Amino acid sequence: MKLAQMPVKVLIYDDNADRRESLSMLLQSYSQYQVCNSYADCSNVVQEVAANKPDVVLMDIQMPNVDGLQGVKLIRENFPDIKVIMQTVFDDDEKIFEAILNGASGYILKRTSSEKVIEAINDALEGGSPMTPSIAAKVLAHFRQQTQSAIVDYQLTDKEKVILNHLVSGLSYKMIADKCAISYHTVNSHIKKIYEKLHVHSVSEAVSKALNEKIVVR
Repeated sequence: MKLAQMPVKVLIYDDNADRRESLSMLLQSYSQYQVCNSYADCSNVVQEVAANKPDVVLMDIQMPNVDGLQGVKLIRENFPDIKVIMQTVFDDDEKIFEAILNGASGYILKRTSSEKVIEAINDALEGGSPMTPSIAAKVLAHFRQQTQSAIVDYQLTDKEKVILNHLVSGLSYKMIADKCAISYHTVNSHIKKIYEKLHVHSVSEAVSKALNEKIVVR
């Protein structure tokens, strides 16, 4: 007998009660998602994430008390495998850039259509980093400007370097598999090895390190 696939657990942080409710209703209209809880700020984010065990967190950037910038940083430090997608009003907000540097998987605009919200969550789950070209360019520019005191050889194979380069380009695991003519499982295995060698725990950390230390050249 085939076991039913477990739903993706989503945790929501937003100080606007109406938006929390609308996001919950949207996600619950899809059988593959389960909203495990929602909160108005990140005052107790570590305890809440530990208790709810989400796969994905939808995180508002601007909230009272402890905001999303600090929230994503705490999640990344304590739960490196959880995907965090930021929610914001403006796509050129400097805080988006800071959130990505703090470990966010990507972001969505609050005016984003329901279909795009679902697409962004799926993209993040597949290893992608949903963000607009303007923010991606800003992230790339930031790491180009960083100076590097010493070059470290992480002993990446040629195949791992190719896959890391595709991650930097924003491709999802599935897209990398298609481009390299290998299976999704093989891509996942290569990326786990890349994480081990670079001493990172997420796509955003791997991309940051690759650009900062010029492991790949863009």
